[in-house]
Amino acid sequence: MSRVRQFNLPDVGEGLTEAEIVGWKVKPGDTVKVNDVIVEIETAKSLVELPCPYAGTVDKLLVGEGETVAVGTPIIRVLLGPISADDSAVASPPEDSAVEPGLIGGPAPGGRTSVLVGYGPKTTEAKRRPRKGATPSEPASAAAQQNVQMAFGTAPTKAPEVSAADAEPANPALTREDADPPGAVTARVLAKPPVRKLAKDLGVDLRAVTPSGPGGVVTRADIEAHANGAGARVLPSAGERETRLPVKGVRKMTAAAMVSSAFTAPHVTEWVTCDVSRTMRLVGRLRKHRDFRDTKVSPLLLVAKAVCLAARRTPEVNATWDESAQEIVLKHYVNLGIAAATPRGLIVPNVKDADSLSLRELADALVELTRTARSGKTQPADMSGGTFTITNVGVFGVDSGTPILNPGESGILAFGAIRKQPWVVAGRVRPRDVTTLALSFDHRVVDGAQGSRFLADVAAILEDPASALTF
Repeated sequence: MSRVRQFNLPDVGEGLTEAEIVGWKVKPGDTVKVNDVIVEIETAKSLVELPCPYAGTVDKLLVGEGETVAVGTPIIRVLLGPISADDSAVASPPEDSAVEPGLIGGPAPGGRTSVLVGYGPKTTEAKRRPRKGATPSEPASAAAQQNVQMAFGTAPTKAPEVSAADAEPANPALTREDADPPGAVTARVLAKPPVRKLAKDLGVDLRAVTPSGPGGVVTRADIEAHANGAGARVLPSAGERETRLPVKGVRKMTAAAMVSSAFTAPHVTEWVTCDVSRTMRLVGRLRKHRDFRDTKVSPLLLVAKAVCLAARRTPEVNATWDESAQEIVLKHYVNLGIAAATPRGLIVPNVKDADSLSLRELADALVELTRTARSGKTQPADMSGGTFTITNVGVFGVDSGTPILNPGESGILAFGAIRKQPWVVAGRVRPRDVTTLALSFDHRVVDGAQGSRFLADVAAILEDPASALTF
């Protein structure tokens, strides 16, 4: 049997059909072990790190960074076991090399493709060592070497001679090998390691950032500006008055989902404005409570709790319309989605079984959900199976809106900004903390009376948190 194994892009478990290669963690000649992370991909839902199902040496990267490929497409070849000088004869196997059954991307029983299951946690880091048996050939690209020197301010040095099959970039942080044509080294986005880490933490695609540093180097300021919404800017050029941004990944998925939802489910939106002064006082007391001192307590936490309680009395808002069976499926659990704006676009991860959590557990879950979303590490499984969604538009200073249902759900609540407003209390006008809630629901599942009762219940709990004891 051939010692070369080909790894195909797997379905990461959510029925996705394609993904973009964001960044390779290895290069030809690197030694890898089973479960070493070899590549980061962006699906229509999230960033995912793929582990290697083989132990050996990377033979060839079959797909370049920035390319979008279909599930099942070969993306990397690995030469099994330790490499030796005698392996040069098998270093370039035919493209149809056999893939071992049962591994990620390989065939599974029933004609299916194996997915990311059955692998333990990563316990070792990939170690790099040069390939043996290389013969002198052409020098590395002088242009790429010059870019490296400009980025780090190093003195010019003569590039070492390497073989066409084993050409490696002078600095893996700034360049990468391109296997087509053989021996060529092409420049990738120039950025120092700390800047790359910042971009990764913020979920920013370096290729979408306009560099401002010398020699086209992306700086920390460029990353921060992009993450704050300035990423669409372009350098001035004569006669250019428009910028075209590719729609892919999360934004592509969101666009398709919203169009489908808007024209499939008959939306109805109802509004209520309520006095949440008592809720705000409760938030202040909880922040000082010994059980909540080491976690974040916000008004959203109490809105989330109110939604879970109100759903008990109106389960229709936590249901799904089954078109094929012509049935309404009532869910006896609440997987509470929280719409999160990230540099990659809007995503809706959800807290599983939120209705069964204590207030402290729910607070911790919301903190973790937000932290993971902002870092771009939300996994597809965390964004599937939602039953009801809250969108907190108030963080942007917006009073409220008419939210579109998350596909497959029957209700979504928009939570508006809390403002000091004049309010009549006991016959007198007083300044109070006031907010506006907007509930959109699928009118096939939820009728007007049910939607109104649910919205009134949420408002009642926020106006008087003690009333939650009656639910």
